[in-house]
Amino acid sequence: MQTRIALVDCNNFYVSCERVFRPDLIGKPVAVLSNNDGCIVARSKEVKDLGIKMGVPLFQVQQLVNRHKIHLFSSNYTLYANMSARVMATLEAFAPSMEVYSIDEAFLDLTGVCPSDPIAYGLLIKKAVFRATGIPVCVGMGPTKTLAKLANFAAKKWPKTQGVVDLSDPERREKLLRIVPVGEVWGIGRRTGAKLDKLGIHSAWDLARQPEKRIHTLFTVVLARTVMELNGTSCLALDEIAPDKQQIICSRSFKQPITDFEGLMRALARFCARAAEKLRHQQALSHRVTVFIRTSPFKPDAPHYERAASQHLALPSQDTRHLLTVTRQLLAAIFKPGYHYQKAGIQLDHFQPITEKQQLDLFAPFGADPNRVNNTALMSAMDQVNRRFPHAITLAATGLVASTSSQGAVSPQYTTSWRDLPKVTCQ
Repeated sequence: MQTRIALVDCNNFYVSCERVFRPDLIGKPVAVLSNNDGCIVARSKEVKDLGIKMGVPLFQVQQLVNRHKIHLFSSNYTLYANMSARVMATLEAFAPSMEVYSIDEAFLDLTGVCPSDPIAYGLLIKKAVFRATGIPVCVGMGPTKTLAKLANFAAKKWPKTQGVVDLSDPERREKLLRIVPVGEVWGIGRRTGAKLDKLGIHSAWDLARQPEKRIHTLFTVVLARTVMELNGTSCLALDEIAPDKQQIICSRSFKQPITDFEGLMRALARFCARAAEKLRHQQALSHRVTVFIRTSPFKPDAPHYERAASQHLALPSQDTRHLLTVTRQLLAAIFKPGYHYQKAGIQLDHFQPITEKQQLDLFAPFGADPNRVNNTALMSAMDQVNRRFPHAITLAATGLVASTSSQGAVSPQYTTSWRDLPKVTCQ
């Protein structure tokens, strides 16, 4: 029985989430902005056709936005996460095993599920997801995850496919590989693509024809596995349980630059609190804290300053209070007055499970309270309250959210807030 993997990918996911509750915007140019409305992070097809690139700062394309009346939305991650959960819950009914690859993508193992007419099954998945959530998706199928990714690329690019492509047939697979640039293959970035191009490997087919040992020697074992996957040999299994994160980063670009130490510390305190909350959700402790700050890279005439500092913790912690103390010490070491700071962030890494035994601090004062580093009971209680009543308990160091967050066009939380439930009027 031939293996058949499907990749289901939501089309322009953030934009599609906004359009579910604003059907009047279907067919009109829509874009979603990053935190603090700084850059464009999601575009409808109409916006892409205008030549607006992903990640471009809003101020650089403001004239195009005004001229073409592009509808802008601030990021509404609460809405997007809930809509993603609904999509994934719908997909679970179509396969015995599934890997949630990202907020808008999932791999399904369809081996033996639809042997007679996989295209019809893919169309059934599309219809079911759209009916249940209002989110349009495309479905790519193949004997490997890499080919499923490539099939999904074709399903999005060519409308005649009706959004479903199956590359199980070797002849059809070869036809597609010959016309797809090598840079579109899953896992091949810009630098690797440039190196392959110098070697005369321009298409996905050119890469698939390369000897695996040669690619392994010139590049990496990962790219050698990609060659095998392009030829129908599966090297990447489905991860039904998402692995724990190896690092947690919380950062933001500020709508207005911050010049003073305390203002920057309040921003970092919020990022630290959020990172610690994610760390506790993962049931882990962090051994290292990193803080980074920088001025705007888009103002060449202004003085530029960018620094980062890290500290290894003698005792790992997930306690927001202790991590905040370390954060302040690190910021004090790298902060310089006289600069307009545009971005800051915090990174936690070097994790260990909370259940793992710890070596106590040999040089800690006799009788010192271990809770000063890691009071798990207190943090757990705080998280439980905040899950039921969002932002009910915060640390004084976080100050007012308005000082660093500025979202001028955030949509309602239609699916998670009683006051934001959409109202329907029947006439």
